[in-house]
Amino acid sequence: MTTSDSLRYTRIPTHEAVTIPAVGFGTLIPDPLVTRQATRAALGAGFRHLDCAERYRNEAAVGDALQDAFRAGTLRRQDLFVTTKLWNTNHRPERVRPAFDASRRRLQLDEIDCYIIHTPFAFQPGDEQDPRDASGHVIYDSGVTLAETWGALERLVDEGHCKSIGLSDITLEKLREIVEVARIRPAMVQVESHPYLPEWDLLDFCREHGIVLQAFAALGHAMKPNLLADPVITAIAERLQKTPAQVALAWAVQRGTAFLTTSTNPRRIEENFDISTLPADAMREMRDHITTNVRFNTVVETGVPGFIPRAG
Repeated sequence: MTTSDSLRYTRIPTHEAVTIPAVGFGTLIPDPLVTRQATRAALGAGFRHLDCAERYRNEAAVGDALQDAFRAGTLRRQDLFVTTKLWNTNHRPERVRPAFDASRRRLQLDEIDCYIIHTPFAFQPGDEQDPRDASGHVIYDSGVTLAETWGALERLVDEGHCKSIGLSDITLEKLREIVEVARIRPAMVQVESHPYLPEWDLLDFCREHGIVLQAFAALGHAMKPNLLADPVITAIAERLQKTPAQVALAWAVQRGTAFLTTSTNPRRIEENFDISTLPADAMREMRDHITTNVRFNTVVETGVPGFIPRAG
């Protein structure tokens, strides 16, 4: 049994006149047909924040699901917050606008609510999303800086169609560098974060500067050690008659972050939206008694997202 409250409808303000729904649905789903079905299920469950990316190769399927909802009259564009991302091969400033426009076309949207640099690492520009040399090593692009790419995103906001901009897979050190030089500060940063990787220092910096921290892999991405089997979380879940996932996701919102969760199972999608406020003692237990610390994704070191399968 769960007790309904308003936690799932939390919106987090940024330094701009933008508020971001804390509860988000990620669309990293390999099959386009399944993507469309899962996105429709997420919208039906109540998700109003969708996270997309050029690199996922399924923006068109997300766009189709959105058009289904618009035509059915079950969703208005103004009630929806859509994020998508600039891939690493498009960091050179002259490539940013074409990449942004291509994402808009695939998503079938005039405006993107937040456009994010997928990682701080520039790859060799071109149509090959995963450029490798003969030894299988990533080919990076030393001909562009992150600040130059950020400037190109700022111009997207100036020109319209892009309401806010942000960064993903960023370290606190790199984020500080961008905030120092930015004319338009990031509205959101998207990083791996969960009870095993709380990123408190990064969260404090984001709060100070009016930036929303959005957690991906908020449930540990089913990797080991299994976050959802943690004894502190499972004990709280049993006591509150919630699932471990609901406990972990409620924790994310209550500490002031947004989160992303992905599923193709309609029942699981509904469950992940159906979160409610944890009591203060449960929040203290999670902060004080969870001692495991692990990062599941090495993207912050390489620019290669560990959860996206390599493909040509």
